[in-house]
Amino acid sequence: MRAQRGFSLIEVLMATALLAAGMALAFAAVSNATRATTVAEEEARRAERLRGVQGFLRRQLEGALLMPMEVARAGEPAPVFELEGDELRFVSAMPGYLSYGGPHAQTLRLVRGGQGIRLEFEHALLTPDGPLEDGPAEPIVLLDGLSQASFSVRSLQADGTPGDWQDRWETVEQVPRLVRLELAFTEPRAHWPEFVVAPPPGIGAAAVSSRDDVPGTPDR
Repeated sequence: MRAQRGFSLIEVLMATALLAAGMALAFAAVSNATRATTVAEEEARRAERLRGVQGFLRRQLEGALLMPMEVARAGEPAPVFELEGDELRFVSAMPGYLSYGGPHAQTLRLVRGGQGIRLEFEHALLTPDGPLEDGPAEPIVLLDGLSQASFSVRSLQADGTPGDWQDRWETVEQVPRLVRLELAFTEPRAHWPEFVVAPPPGIGAAAVSSRDDVPGTPDR
């Protein structure tokens, strides 16, 4: 009988090496595809969140009311809109699915810390005596992971021309013509589109300067 010839050791090693190389290439391709899918999903979620935050802020600021946030002090105007550096306060209606309807005193605040800057939101139902204090509530974090952030407002000058952007609003009994929020993220791929809102001037109750004139929560 003629002896049957098998594979040599070198042929077996070469076949094993080729199989290992093919498996490594296949694993790398799958890993890269998974990583790309994960990054794309994260970017989609981030973009959706940014659109949601911008839409919410735009609705609230475009619905700003010329309504006092608190009882005015003697000889001082009742504040309807305030901006002092990193904190912006105004009155606007809250969506029914988020809170009780009616006007709410709302606060947007930039909080700076060791982990970067975050944008927080607070609201309280407005009553004839000012915002309703119904106990401590945790502020809602709208955005975090910010490297830079600033509020600014703009109004018209006496001659009707646009004034400069300011980080402080002195005429607290009036609503500015434009409100701007500029942000930058620590994540390079995150982009905040330009955000400028024009609150409607003169909407809502007129500003008052005494306790007796402070309007209550309107009937729904």
